[in-house]
Amino acid sequence: MTQSPAPEPDDEPAFYLDKSDPAVWKALNAFTLQVRKVTDDAGLPRAVVELASVRISQINGCAFCLDLHGRLAVEAGVPERKLHVLPAWREAGLFTVLERAALDIAEAVTHLPDDEERISALARARAELGDARYSALCWAAISMNAFNRVSIVSRHKVGP
Repeated sequence: MTQSPAPEPDDEPAFYLDKSDPAVWKALNAFTLQVRKVTDDAGLPRAVVELASVRISQINGCAFCLDLHGRLAVEAGVPERKLHVLPAWREAGLFTVLERAALDIAEAVTHLPDDEERISALARARAELGDARYSALCWAAISMNAFNRVSIVSRHKVGP
């Protein structure tokens, strides 16, 4: 007897975590609003936070969040050229000290193995930014990673 092939991922209906547990989704959104307040209070430009969100979404492979935060980054003033070279930001020579620190945090928080490179990147960013901006960007990266995971697990599609 032969087995039926496993269904293709696109054949399976999506299970939207945000719809199945709206109270948790609402709490995650409230958390993100608080993180937004902290980043604003720390004087972080929206463009820097969105740039970090795009980088996190690239690392995690979240198409929905890449689409959303790519558009938000452009609206916040991030030049498209920077978005095009973002995966190679260290080599590009286009990013400010603040942007490089934010991208260091974005990558270090997203790639979690506890290694010397991550610890060093976070220490450099903290020294460059000071505690308030460092903390705010870490929380922004944690929040973005949470939303990436919800969208990836839920298989949210990019809209038209």
